[in-house]
Amino acid sequence: MGVKFALDLLLWVAAAPLAYLTRFDGVIAPNWYVSLAVFTAVGLVVKGVTLWRSRLYQQSWRAVTLRDVESIVKAVVIVALVTSTVAFLLRPVLIIPRSIPILDALYALLLLASVRAVARYRHESTSAKAAPNSRRVLIVGAGEAGTLIAREMLRHPEVGMRPVGFLDDDPAKQNQRIATVPVLGTLSEVTEVMGEARIDEVLIALPSAEGRVIRDLLNKTTRLEPSITYRTIPALHELLSGEVSIDRIRKVEVEDLLRRAPVALDTSGIAAYITGQTVMVTGAGGSIGSELVRQIIPFQPGELILLGRGENSIYQLERELVRSYPDLRYHCVIANVRDAVRLEQVFKRYRPDVVFHAAAHKHVPLMESNPEEAILNNVIGTKNLVDLAVSHHVSHFVNISTDKAVNPTSVMGASKRLGEYVVWHAAERARAEQVFVSVRFGNVLGSRGSVIPLFKEQIRRGGPVTVTHPDMQRYFMTIPEATQLVLQAASQGRNGDIYILDMGEPVRIVDLAADLIRLSGFEPGADIPIVFSGIRPGEKLFEELTTEAERNAVTEHDKIFVARVPRVDREGLEHHLARLHHAASSGDRDALMRQLQALIEGANLTLPPPTPQTQTPSS
Repeated sequence: MGVKFALDLLLWVAAAPLAYLTRFDGVIAPNWYVSLAVFTAVGLVVKGVTLWRSRLYQQSWRAVTLRDVESIVKAVVIVALVTSTVAFLLRPVLIIPRSIPILDALYALLLLASVRAVARYRHESTSAKAAPNSRRVLIVGAGEAGTLIAREMLRHPEVGMRPVGFLDDDPAKQNQRIATVPVLGTLSEVTEVMGEARIDEVLIALPSAEGRVIRDLLNKTTRLEPSITYRTIPALHELLSGEVSIDRIRKVEVEDLLRRAPVALDTSGIAAYITGQTVMVTGAGGSIGSELVRQIIPFQPGELILLGRGENSIYQLERELVRSYPDLRYHCVIANVRDAVRLEQVFKRYRPDVVFHAAAHKHVPLMESNPEEAILNNVIGTKNLVDLAVSHHVSHFVNISTDKAVNPTSVMGASKRLGEYVVWHAAERARAEQVFVSVRFGNVLGSRGSVIPLFKEQIRRGGPVTVTHPDMQRYFMTIPEATQLVLQAASQGRNGDIYILDMGEPVRIVDLAADLIRLSGFEPGADIPIVFSGIRPGEKLFEELTTEAERNAVTEHDKIFVARVPRVDREGLEHHLARLHHAASSGDRDALMRQLQALIEGANLTLPPPTPQTQTPSS
């Protein structure tokens, strides 16, 4: 630091004689020596103090940026104003030409910026020569994100990535050079560019692009070079908390192929019912529950109650909160939603204002084999919670439901449908200021037990990847997208409604498997086989988001719809729920199935015989 301070000060002071030489056309007459000496001496003091106070000498010359130059400009302007003032005050005694402070500032800016530019150029030139075997990278997207990544690669060639060109659909960028890297064509020309430029890796720098753009790009390039490496920067919602840099680059995941336009949230509506409130999340250690916690935190709840049955998952979430949110007020509660007495204690102790209910059994085949657990957890557990929420004056109760609740063919789907009924029943008897709603969506990519981790494990073992049926389709969302829309749906405030999230178009599971195999560097069928194992008990080929009887209406948010559920006889519901509870508690499966069929119109339920599991789990 001392050397850099001295060099900066020397260059800055040297600007004074250069200013005088320029003012007097290269020859300073002897009668101006005193003026030069006084101006240089005053400048030495002022420049030294300014340099020390502005910390310019602490800048990294090898990584100088425009912001660093901006800091130099500010410091130089301050010195110019001070020296101009001194020159004016000395005018009765000593003449310092008015142009001298201005020329001094210009030379100072030139010298201070130049020494940093030379240092950066030498560093980048030396580093580039030290990495001759870098991977040749084609960057898709020459916007701000792509430009920053290209500059990072050039600045840090030790990472072994060398940008050889951009692809971008903006006509104004064609045949241009951005950060010294040429724009080689549009996205539709990717195969031609790859063939000519000898590309080792494709980096997708399109944080706001929809999944279809990335799918189309991969389909074109894998036909040309199946083994090529793909990487990307995170989607827009992942970048909001940090800058674009090399360490944010990751492999392209299947979630990127399904990426949709970022969700535009009405943050004021969400903040209105969360900010300053005590918010409880059940199933907080699960994939959906933990992401709900992360999405709730920016809205500054007064306290968070993290309720879960599994102590390890709650512990892992707590460790994350300690690291990332040290000032957050929260309580970790180990409890089972089936235990009404324990839940009563929790409500009395913490008095939640808002409850997000994400605790549920969700695996269709497992619940077909264990229907009692599905009923006790998904139905009775939900009833325990909503009863307490009504009596303890909870302002918002949000139940996480599923598309499998529509015309259910599985016990899991039926249990979630009954959970919706239970929440509706609570809405009917709640106070006017209370809101009880359900939010219904499909499969969530990356959640525990979802198909993606299973496919990845099967690919890691060398296959085969098992898919139940070639025509099996499902709706998919990413975890952040689903939880953001859950928060938004709860702000709609229409008591008793079932909100349906815009799931986009359904995706064939076999296509999802093939995409994941390609992203892993293999060719479907040739390297990793796909095997069809047959539809499992309780599964449907196509999931539905609403029944025919539900009127699908829009809300204030373009990605949220509402199903106006036909009203259920409240007394009959209570009667059947009591009998269902007794059947589940006593293990009477025949009675359990009769009650489900009686309660749910359109249900088509048949329990499988208790035979041993022989098939590989699949979707």
